Amino acid sequence: MRPKIALAALFLFLLAGRLCHTRVVWVEESYPAAAAIQMMGGKALYRDVWFDKPPLSSMVYLLWGARIGIPLRVAGAALVFLSCWLAFLFARAMWTEREGLVAAWLLGWFLTFGIPAAVIPLAPDLLLVGPQLAAVYLAWRGRAFWSGVAAGIGLLVNSKALFVLAMCALWQWRALPMLAAGFLLPNLLACASFQDYWRQVWEWGFAYSRDSFLEHPFTAGAARTWNWAGFHAALIVGAFAALRKSPDRWRWLCWIAIALAGVAAGSRFFPRYYFLLLPPLTLAAARGFVQTKWVRFVVLALLLVPVARFGPRYVLLAAGADSNWSDLALNRDSAAAAKIVSANARPGDTLLVWGYRPDIFAYTRMPAGSRFLDSQPLTGVIADRHLTSSRPSFPELAARNRLELTGTRPAFIVDGLGPMNPQLAITNYPDLRTWLGAYRETGRTADSVIYSLAPFPAGNTLVQKR
Repeated sequence: MRPKIALAALFLFLLAGRLCHTRVVWVEESYPAAAAIQMMGGKALYRDVWFDKPPLSSMVYLLWGARIGIPLRVAGAALVFLSCWLAFLFARAMWTEREGLVAAWLLGWFLTFGIPAAVIPLAPDLLLVGPQLAAVYLAWRGRAFWSGVAAGIGLLVNSKALFVLAMCALWQWRALPMLAAGFLLPNLLACASFQDYWRQVWEWGFAYSRDSFLEHPFTAGAARTWNWAGFHAALIVGAFAALRKSPDRWRWLCWIAIALAGVAAGSRFFPRYYFLLLPPLTLAAARGFVQTKWVRFVVLALLLVPVARFGPRYVLLAAGADSNWSDLALNRDSAAAAKIVSANARPGDTLLVWGYRPDIFAYTRMPAGSRFLDSQPLTGVIADRHLTSSRPSFPELAARNRLELTGTRPAFIVDGLGPMNPQLAITNYPDLRTWLGAYRETGRTADSVIYSLAPFPAGNTLVQKR
């Protein structure tokens, strides 16, 4: 098959899979979309919008106006295809065009047939796949400075790009100063451009990494890694067949080990963290697939595992038969809450979302009534546990932020956390009760309470700020 035809078919495959999710907004993509919506309204990231992710993870959403639905899914297909194209270039340069096409398709396959909340959202972990491939490819080509630049751009997408820098050093350890210079360049520019970038992204991120919600993280990590390896057995078999014959196997094994360290960082082992492993295993598996005939049959058979697991779900999503899926329950509730808010909102109205429900911003496209897009910096409780726990990780910071909140007057408040964890309901904070007294309940959904500013008493000469 001609490369152009094979790559065009790959893009159509990626697009078809993502269009099945047109009606869904996953929370990991709605958070950067919410920040982008605020930037489009003239607000500055970090100064006017609290955002605990690197800047490019949100700024990329500006390319399609932070629109959800079809624009978001087309953009997702295009960006994943870009990663696949980089895998094609890398494998073709190392071996032949056949390895390039196999690598591109393997990467696209596993970035489609996987846990939807991980593979579909354009979140930082998925967005880092392209910069990782570009950085290591440039390091392999001997372009130390530009490899560093690519890894540095990756750091502006995802903090785990620090591990990508270590991967690049495997090929460019003799040119570490140039590699480091390239890496620092985009990040020094970012630090100079974004006020409060270090505190919100790095200080918060370091504290987040130290406070895992897993009681026994390494036992859980070993189990999740074993399960991931079983699901990706096609890559494991192909990579093993290739690396046992490779004269450069130590670099590949080190690359895989560094990626595993990146997966383990933070001791959470979420499925999306394993995207760090996909580039080295995909490239190596493509080589094994082309080199050895029996590997081809085994890999092709094992590729049916993810299709059998997730293929039927895509069909059901496209048909709208997803009303009882538990992992979409909060998204449906957010859409319902957003509908109530939008029906009652007037031009210029602002919104506060209490809980980690940024998809409400994505649906309403309303300006935020404060710096905060969610309640993590207001409660101090991290979103990976706030549905079941009320223990704050950042109590002092949260108290200061709540004091700041009392100086704002959002027109609407959606408490999307209190109905599920009453201890963290917005009404349960004594330092907010006087401020909250200006609001009345406007509506409810199964998991949200909507408040709006109450009318001023008759005869009050103050003008209500909506």
